[in-house]
Amino acid sequence: MKLTASIALLSAALAALVPLPAAAQVKVQHLQSADSAIASAVWAGDTLYVSGKLAKSFDGDTRAQTADVLKQFEATLREQGLGLGDVVQMRVYLVADGAGKLDFAAMNEAYKEYFGTAAQPNKPARATVQVAALVVPKALVEIEVVAVRGLPAKK
Repeated sequence: MKLTASIALLSAALAALVPLPAAAQVKVQHLQSADSAIASAVWAGDTLYVSGKLAKSFDGDTRAQTADVLKQFEATLREQGLGLGDVVQMRVYLVADGAGKLDFAAMNEAYKEYFGTAAQPNKPARATVQVAALVVPKALVEIEVVAVRGLPAKK
């Protein structure tokens, strides 16, 4: 028997004898969007990774599009038994408007209506990145989030 085959057999035997720690036994569940070829969200254990969302209408400015996206996240999280207080990380992709203005302040105004309020004090870790364009013309913002089930409630 070749050495590589022996090592493979030994590895398989050890894996059968030694159980993996609970953290390594993560169940993955893909939530498929009806209108998409990719998963709209993926559960990995108690963590939900939600794909980037765009506004439903691109007529509005950065503030309006951001508010629309965050409202969509509220609904998506609610469907999964979560809320905005369970969001631990957010990535925001911003595009300059037709006049060439990257409106971070407007995005941040809409953000403050959903995060860091008296009713919802959670402020997730957040990165905001300027991008040249998004997949849909006139889209000014795309956001993706990571949420975790079972976080302690903030007081």
